[in-house]
Amino acid sequence: MRRIAVIGGGQNAEHDVSLATAAAVAKALCSGGFDVDELTIDRDGIWRRGADALGAKTIPSLAAALRVIERADVVFPAVHGPSGEDGTLAALCALAHTPMVGSDLRAGALGMDKWATKLVARDAGIRTAPGRLVTAAEIADIEFETDAVVKPASAGSSFGVALVRDASQLREALRRAARFDDRILIEDVVAGREIDVAVLREADGRRWASPPLEIHTDGLFDTRSKYDGSARFSVPAEIDGTDRAALSEAALRMFDALGCAGVARIDFFLTGHGPVLNEVNTMPGMTAESQVPRMFAAAGLSYEQLVARLVDAATVPGQTRGPGP
Repeated sequence: MRRIAVIGGGQNAEHDVSLATAAAVAKALCSGGFDVDELTIDRDGIWRRGADALGAKTIPSLAAALRVIERADVVFPAVHGPSGEDGTLAALCALAHTPMVGSDLRAGALGMDKWATKLVARDAGIRTAPGRLVTAAEIADIEFETDAVVKPASAGSSFGVALVRDASQLREALRRAARFDDRILIEDVVAGREIDVAVLREADGRRWASPPLEIHTDGLFDTRSKYDGSARFSVPAEIDGTDRAALSEAALRMFDALGCAGVARIDFFLTGHGPVLNEVNTMPGMTAESQVPRMFAAAGLSYEQLVARLVDAATVPGQTRGPGP
C-alpha cells in the first residue's frame, strides 16, 4: 500500500481554502486504498500531523514533518498561494528526493506571479489583458486613467482583487492589494465570458484539456462570489467548436510554456477575438465541488479517479519529463 503525505494549511490568506482541499484529497485517497498521512502547516508556521503539533516552534516541527515526508511514497501538496503553490513545497520535496504531485519549483513560481505569467504568455503567442506592474511604494503617485482591475501580483483565490471605476476606488483598491503583495497589477478591463480550462498530465506524459467551464456572476468574480455560492458554473460551457478548440489549444500551450505538471487550471476571458489569458493556478482548489474536478467529471473522470491519477503521475521535482504527445 502506497503512503501519501497530504499537506494542507499554509501561512497565507488561503489557509482555510487549503484545509478544505487537503481534507477532500485525503478522504478520496483513503477511499481509494492509499495509506494517508495528513500534515498541516498552521498560520504560525508550526507543522502538525493529524491533530498533533510536531513541535513547539517552526524549525523542530519542520524537521519532524520532513521525517514523515521522507517515509512517504508521494507528497500531495494541497497548499494554495504563497509559501506553497509558488514552488516552496516543491523545493522541499526536491531536496528530500520525494516524488510530489504537481508542478515543480520553476512552474509554481512563474504561475504564482501574475506578471511573470503574462510575460510567458506573450512570448508563447497568447493574448493577455493590457496592464502594468507597480509597487506598493508607488501607490500615492498612481493616477486613474480608465476602468481597471487591480490585483496583487502573487496571491490566490482573488484576495485583494477589485474592479475600479474612479480615482477614489483606485486608491483604496491599491491599498487593499498591497496587504497581500508589494507588487500590484493594474489591468484594463476585458469584456468577455469567463471560461476556465483544466489541463491534466498523465503518468505517461500525455496531457489533455478538460471540457471548458463558464463562470456566471453579477459582477467581478472576487473572493466573496467565489465562496458565498452566488457564482454559478456551467460545464461544459455552451460555446461552439471553434472557440472550444482555441481555448483548449491555448490552455495546453500555456501549460507547456510554464512547464507545468500534474494539473493546472488556466483561466481565460473569451472575447470576440478569441481567448485572453487571465491567470494560471498550478495548485487549484480541489474539493469535489471545485472547478477543476467539475470539469474532469464532465469528461467522465470521477473525483477519486482524478486524485489517484495525480498520485500516479507524481515525480521528484526537477526530474526530466518527456514532452508528451
